[in-house]
Amino acid sequence: MATEALAGPATAQSGPPGRPGRGIRSNENVAGWLFVAPVIVILGLFLLLPILMALWVSLTDWNGQGSPFTGKVPVVGGDNYTRLFTEDGLARRDFMTSIRNNIYYVVLVVPTQTVLALGLALVVNNRMLKGKGFFRTAFYFPSVTSSVAISVVFLFMFANSGAVNALLRIFGIEGPQWFADSRGVLHLLLGAVGVDSPPTALSAGGPFGLSWWDWLAGPSVAMISIISLVIWTTSGTFMLMFLAALQNVPVALDEASILDGATRLQRFRHVTLPLIKPTTFLVLTLGLIGSWQVFDQVYVMSQGEPAKTTLTPAYLSYRTAFRDFDYGSGAAISFVLFLIIIVLTLVQRRIMADRDEPRPRRGRWRRRAPEGA
Repeated sequence: MATEALAGPATAQSGPPGRPGRGIRSNENVAGWLFVAPVIVILGLFLLLPILMALWVSLTDWNGQGSPFTGKVPVVGGDNYTRLFTEDGLARRDFMTSIRNNIYYVVLVVPTQTVLALGLALVVNNRMLKGKGFFRTAFYFPSVTSSVAISVVFLFMFANSGAVNALLRIFGIEGPQWFADSRGVLHLLLGAVGVDSPPTALSAGGPFGLSWWDWLAGPSVAMISIISLVIWTTSGTFMLMFLAALQNVPVALDEASILDGATRLQRFRHVTLPLIKPTTFLVLTLGLIGSWQVFDQVYVMSQGEPAKTTLTPAYLSYRTAFRDFDYGSGAAISFVLFLIIIVLTLVQRRIMADRDEPRPRRGRWRRRAPEGA
């Protein structure tokens, strides 16, 4: 009788079978949606909706007058995108020049800032180091300083009569005109050995409207100064990420490797690096995204000059939209940049994926054998 009395209310509360979505589970789902609804509304209004509006603008020839969502604005479809890749003209040349500049920027900034950040993290994580708080603050301080203020300081440092050229004169080196010389670093090195004009094979033609000589120019000295600024200001932030990862490495593993006779380099390569691999992927991903979005340093220090050698896609998008009043092309450049970042991030994720993890096979599912077989 006691069993029946206890079982009765439980059966009555369970509800009839075949009606999902009722009871406590249903109440939890409703409460969950109510809690996340404000965030969904805010993100939809201030993130998703502006993106969709910008996508529509990229398909039009809007010049900033009136609303872009009226019938008076001409719709050009994909012409703003094809003009960047297929049509000969200034638009494609400027866009490909900005892509070339940004490629050099990414190749130099991302590996350098990652290695420097990891090195700084190893230094401040050393148990024998005294004054760790001071060094951590000193290394991280440039990251929290205004990028505009630091850009102005670097602009004075790399002036023709600035501190950098004065330091080079001490060693008998005549410094370049940092923001006036449009030649690339590789062109400067070739010019030092007497090669001032491009060979015929390199000047004939190249992909996307630029000659091979232009593609192989290397970053200009003005871009080198911007690269130095960015590396100095971003390494501190990534240092903290690596420091947090290093402090989570079990000490027992390090001590066990010492007992096995591993050297310091072997411990770093086979113990430390594999354990901080997720943080390394995060640092590389954030560095890659930030490198393709560089804008404020270019805006303050050079505005794409000299001779468009510091022009980047982000700054070109701004200049095309807000200076040339070609908002459709400016929005198209921003969406192409968005696709570039997405593709490179996925490629990087695939390269750094763990090869030991089993990957699900596509197609037919393999039936698991019973345990008793």
